[in-house]
Amino acid sequence: MKMSEFVQKMIKDCLIIFASIIIIITILRQIYYPYMTFDLKSIYIIMAFSFISTILGFILYSPNDISEKKMRIRIAIHFFTLEILLIVLASVFDIVNSTTDGIILSLQIAAIYILVRLLSWKNDKKEAQQINEKLKAFKQDV
Repeated sequence: MKMSEFVQKMIKDCLIIFASIIIIITILRQIYYPYMTFDLKSIYIIMAFSFISTILGFILYSPNDISEKKMRIRIAIHFFTLEILLIVLASVFDIVNSTTDGIILSLQIAAIYILVRLLSWKNDKKEAQQINEKLKAFKQDV
């Protein structure tokens, strides 16, 4: 994958992560804290977490094709690095004050991670189908 394509994918992932966090927090606040509103500081913190999560995507980048096993290892390293870094940052910002808060945050991170992975996989699958259709059309023309 070219670096420019990878950067475009990272920007898209950043926006998906940001939107996912906002949607999840909005739903949870509606259920548990219906009178609580978003302040500007919260939005900036969510933006920072989304950006940092996206920057860690460089763990997954490889200019050359790599085996599926190596990619799975990179995904695992990426996930655990992301979990640790975001929980540490949340502790620094006093968002996480207890073990229970840390566990809840780690579950939220995992849910968003799975959502982003599924959306990326679905998009990659669609692109692969388009490439296969173009190859079939090219074969028929030749």
